[in-house]
Amino acid sequence: MWLNQSMGVIQIIVNPGHKVFTTRLAYTKWSRRSSYAADMAGRKRNQPPTTPRYISIAAQVRDRIATDQLGPHTLLPSERELADQYKVSRMTARQALSLLESEGVVYRRPPRGTFVAEPRVRSHIGSFSEEVTRMGLHPAARLLWAEHQEPTPAVRLALALDDDAMVNVFHRLRTVENIPFALETTVLPADLTPGILEVREDGSLWAVLRERYGIDLARSTAVLESIVLDDASSNQLGVRAGSAGILLTRRTMDSAGRCVEFARDVYRADRASFEVSEVLSPSATTALSAAGVPTDG
Repeated sequence: MWLNQSMGVIQIIVNPGHKVFTTRLAYTKWSRRSSYAADMAGRKRNQPPTTPRYISIAAQVRDRIATDQLGPHTLLPSERELADQYKVSRMTARQALSLLESEGVVYRRPPRGTFVAEPRVRSHIGSFSEEVTRMGLHPAARLLWAEHQEPTPAVRLALALDDDAMVNVFHRLRTVENIPFALETTVLPADLTPGILEVREDGSLWAVLRERYGIDLARSTAVLESIVLDDASSNQLGVRAGSAGILLTRRTMDSAGRCVEFARDVYRADRASFEVSEVLSPSATTALSAAGVPTDG
């Protein structure tokens, strides 16, 4: 009897020249290697996933912009410079810049490079003109069309109108510092706003409702939705077709509880952001009201 070991298999040969009997031992160095690989794979599955490098790079650049270390229109490092700085490939650096561009944090001007974008205009739900003015910026409106028309079923329901009621509708392009910002479609009950279509107001329609019609605006509620801008809206807002947008659908009530305005406004997602707050306790509501701070309660 003699032994022949090859490729981790031990072959036992009895009576050379006659019949050969082979016994394979189950545990060899190859099976040990397979067991080790399976064990390591199991350990990797149990480890928490790591953040992709391009996301972490984008986050660091975003943080520098947010903390005013990089002001608007500052030239950012090139793809090659980012790749060298973070020890990654140029493809990874390009992904980081593309992510920031899709968020509206930066903009590209080939072949000059990538620059920090202007910060978004942050506002509360309410009058566009009043909110932009509050931030020290200049709002304006360009009337695209205005009509006296029969309301659609959805508008009739939102404004709680009678079957024979009519509405006045304004469709306007809103700008901030002469930059296209939003498309507003504002619907007002015709019986509350006679003659308003002759008012060529390039500012706040809320101001017109208060001052000309004596309407006491008391409460406004809105729903925000992310959308993709169609070709017409993209062209009017000065962005690429298919860009991201924000749809704001708003109802405004007067002090008597009547809905006096229904609006559907489309904003550029790269320029607008909205701040929403909620009072969480009755005692806090009382304290805020006593201090003259408006609440939703």
